[in-house]
Amino acid sequence: MNTRESQCILVTGAARSGKSEWAESLALTAEQRGQQVVYVATSVADPDDAEWQVRLERHRQRRPPSWNCIDGPVDLVAILTEADVHTCLLVDSLGTWLTHLLEQTDDEWDQTMELVLTTVAKAKATIIFVAEEVGWGVVPAYPVGRTFRDRLGQLTRNLGAIAFPVYLVTAGHILNLSQLGTPLPSTHPS
Repeated sequence: MNTRESQCILVTGAARSGKSEWAESLALTAEQRGQQVVYVATSVADPDDAEWQVRLERHRQRRPPSWNCIDGPVDLVAILTEADVHTCLLVDSLGTWLTHLLEQTDDEWDQTMELVLTTVAKAKATIIFVAEEVGWGVVPAYPVGRTFRDRLGQLTRNLGAIAFPVYLVTAGHILNLSQLGTPLPSTHPS
């Protein structure tokens, strides 16, 4: 169990499973406890992609006007470092954030991931991460797809080792993996 002052929560699941809505409900609970919610939207608006714009607008409409929002490619470490105990950060999503870093070498990615994990362990804010489950299908046929899948899987596994609780949302149902599951030994020194 996470015993530090802040709380790190991981919500993972498939596309359209309800993971963002669940994470938003957790953030609403934090707001009711008096924390200021900052929604960290890691995607980039593309005016030439109408379908993507509709998705982003759907997310915007669900957010209360009292929430602050940071849009676009973000310096996640700086955001995590600057947030205080009165803040709840909702980071949606890790997969989209990772797409901005796919050109990093494996060594650069390992350093980035380590810095994020270390920062999370020291953070003062409540942090709710939303992550996609992408490794349940076939191995992608192209290198960048394999890199994305492997890095996101590695990141969520390491975050899952320090987060409490960890939720899996699938088919509109929420499973608390921290209650139902047994964690593997940590692969990350916390």
